[in-house]
Amino acid sequence: MALPLRVLLSNDDGVQSPGLLALKKAFEAEGHLVTVCAPDRQRSASGHSITLHKPLRMVKTQLLDGSEAWAASG
Repeated sequence: MALPLRVLLSNDDGVQSPGLLALKKAFEAEGHLVTVCAPDRQRSASGHSITLHKPLRMVKTQLLDGSEAWAASG
């Protein structure tokens, strides 16, 4: 068996999006180590924006299955 991958998952739909959780579960089912880091809320169509006037904060949160994830404020 190959060594497990270390996978970083992110999106622009927010840390609580169902698709992100489904992808995380699929990778974990194959034995990979998964870290989730995504925006704290839906930010689609914000790909060209940047956070300049407020500090960018990372907050540890829980996904709907109770696993740990990181939510970014910007």
